[in-house]
Amino acid sequence: MQRFRLAFAALACAALAIAAVAPVANAATTLRVFSGGANQRPDLMRKLFDQYEAAHPGIKIDIETGGATSELQRQYLSTVLNAKDSAIDIYMIDIVNPAQYFGAGWLEPLDAYIGKADAVMKPYLPVYLQADVVDGKVAAMPGFADAMFMYYRKDLLERYHIAEPKTWDELAAASKTIQAGEKNPNLQGLSIQGAPIEGAVCTFLLPYWSQGREFNDASGKMTLDKTAAVKGLDKWLAMVDQGVIKRNVAEVKTPDTVNEFKAGQVIFAINWGFAWDRFQADKDSTVQGKVGVMPLPAMAGGKSATCVGGWQWAVSAFSKNKAEAAKLVQFLATPASSKFLAIEGSLLPTYQGVYVDPDVVKAVPWFKDAANVVIAGKNRPMSRDYGQVSDVIRTTTSAVLARSRTPEEGVAEIQSKLARVMR
Repeated sequence: MQRFRLAFAALACAALAIAAVAPVANAATTLRVFSGGANQRPDLMRKLFDQYEAAHPGIKIDIETGGATSELQRQYLSTVLNAKDSAIDIYMIDIVNPAQYFGAGWLEPLDAYIGKADAVMKPYLPVYLQADVVDGKVAAMPGFADAMFMYYRKDLLERYHIAEPKTWDELAAASKTIQAGEKNPNLQGLSIQGAPIEGAVCTFLLPYWSQGREFNDASGKMTLDKTAAVKGLDKWLAMVDQGVIKRNVAEVKTPDTVNEFKAGQVIFAINWGFAWDRFQADKDSTVQGKVGVMPLPAMAGGKSATCVGGWQWAVSAFSKNKAEAAKLVQFLATPASSKFLAIEGSLLPTYQGVYVDPDVVKAVPWFKDAANVVIAGKNRPMSRDYGQVSDVIRTTTSAVLARSRTPEEGVAEIQSKLARVMR
């Protein structure tokens, strides 16, 4: 009996030793992906994940969602990443966050897995070389784009034989002509977002950029031209005084612009890409079939520029599956994935060529006009403390539009507060 027990024990030890070194048949690597909230279409991302799983039988992908807004998602992700949690391998993050998260040591540099930054980013829209590359390293990969567009009432411009305005002065003049002709006291010439929300960061930057000025250099250091910044804010206030922009613009939020344009109360409106479907598909829209999209005007002597938004894929620095996660991110950032999201969800492509792909144009005809807008897209200020940068710009811009500060005072405040942050 003793010999039997010893023999059994020896066999058991041998079996355990073999199991320790032998590969487990059909073992799967599970990747957990944070895919944002409803606006980031996790339903479509799930379909992309299904495609990847079918082509890679050894990979299983779990999805996590949450956060109705980018601000709420940033709060959640900051908590998870600051705790060095390894439970999530891949994150979908806002375009303003790669510099912040990479600087904090939360993101895995992708160069070792997918190649050097210049070569990797070359096929994408130009903005991504700035937004997704930090300190020369690939911090994230483009998922899908967004941008601020100038929507306009195509029927009204045609009625008054007015061409698409190229400058802000031309837009103001066109608005005054149409307002006078329509004799509708509720008809606004231009709707912008002046409430202290993220959109107000873009409201500050649009006329500034359109003078050919940059807010920061490639390293993220602030390069604010105070004269140009004051001139941009003065332009908005002049439009308020002309009756082109409504007087309570400092209270206007993103949904306000959408709803007022849908109701036929706005000639020109600056808003994000999602608004197109609201104008064309919502049952309460009065402007279906009457909407055009054009590049944003520039200051005299400048050039069109717009504020780019959108979402990136990044690998957690704390993931235990970095190589496999990087392969999935690479797949999610391919032209094929971009085309799928454009056709199935009207999500803006990250490649210029996808905008004019025949299948995409057939499914989403307005993308052929959108291409001319996003190619001029710029990223909001790069900073490892973007939350503070955003807060200063948006609250100060709103205060200037409310006339509780002059443009000179507002610009001086922005410069003094951010000089310490963006060094």
